[in-house]
Amino acid sequence: MHPTDRTATFWSSLIALLVILAPLIIAWQLIGGGGKALSWEFLWLAPQDAGRAGGIGPVLLSTIWVLAVCLLAAVPIGLGAALFLVETVEEKSHLGRSLQLALDVLSGVPSIVFGLFGNRFFCVELGMGFSILSGGLTLACMVLPLFVRSAEQALRACPTRYRQAAVALDISRLGYIWRIMLPVAMPGIAVGLVLAAGRALAETAVLLFTAGYVTRWPETWFDSGRTLAVHIYDLAMNVAGGSAPAAATALVLLGLSLTIQALAHGIVRWQTKNGSGKASS
Repeated sequence: MHPTDRTATFWSSLIALLVILAPLIIAWQLIGGGGKALSWEFLWLAPQDAGRAGGIGPVLLSTIWVLAVCLLAAVPIGLGAALFLVETVEEKSHLGRSLQLALDVLSGVPSIVFGLFGNRFFCVELGMGFSILSGGLTLACMVLPLFVRSAEQALRACPTRYRQAAVALDISRLGYIWRIMLPVAMPGIAVGLVLAAGRALAETAVLLFTAGYVTRWPETWFDSGRTLAVHIYDLAMNVAGGSAPAAATALVLLGLSLTIQALAHGIVRWQTKNGSGKASS
């Protein structure tokens, strides 16, 4: 092997090893800091003594509700927008470039700006107040550009010969989209869904302005609620002696993120297998 190639292989392997070790080191630090505080009771009990005691039951429920509102709003709208860009707008046209630029610009807008927008529009103008619904819809606005761009790229990756075969078989456009394009693009769409969910789970600034800060059990979508990310921030920055429950809450947040990724991977595998079975039959 040429010395240059050997050097490039060494540095590439070292970088790959660091990438693999980074999440393991983070998980190890969290386990060391909050592993003793993590238990089944921690997942179900309400916070006590400003979060130093008790658990994260209401916080976990509020997080799931906020994420559900976010994805229920962002996924259908984002998928519809991606299909519009792929099926109606020419990628190299002026309109196509303008829409893609607008999505890229929105993806880079700081989250605090979306928080201020959500506070004004959803909380004040629409009268939702500080609520799970306001927080989820604001998060949907924030992750929508990212999901649209991911879904668009996944849909555009569908081979042109599939469309030509669909035309030759006199399959309608809707039939082609539903039975061919979407199954083929499902892995890429799932990646966009995981990225959107991950960004939504990690946000604090947006939810401080929209979902609120309370730790009581939510009963309706219009109740205020604190998410896991906000709870971690509060314990780490504002509560003396809150480092252990903050690390335990971070472990729960990490587990929730991994669960979403596993579910997305399972759905993609099921869709691929189901689509292959239908095609073979």
